[in-house]
Amino acid sequence: VQQLGMPLSHEEYQQFFRLFGTAHLASKTCLLRMLYGCKNPLIQRLDKYENHGVIPEGPICSELPGIPLFPDFCTFSFYRCLKKKYFIKV
Repeated sequence: VQQLGMPLSHEEYQQFFRLFGTAHLASKTCLLRMLYGCKNPLIQRLDKYENHGVIPEGPICSELPGIPLFPDFCTFSFYRCLKKKYFIKV
């Protein structure tokens, strides 16, 4: 059983990204995020789904080279969108 606010497991991510089907659909979600921000109800639902029901607060640790942490999940998500690294997780 995963803890609330923790990222999905590899298998759970596979299922999660089947919702999008392709990077094209993930980029559309990013466009919504860019237009409406992280407070948009649809974006918040996806963020909660991705993190077992809770959007993590506070610093988000990262395994990305040169970027050890992000101030919050919203910033991390914007980074993924800007860099088109839709499917990276922490």
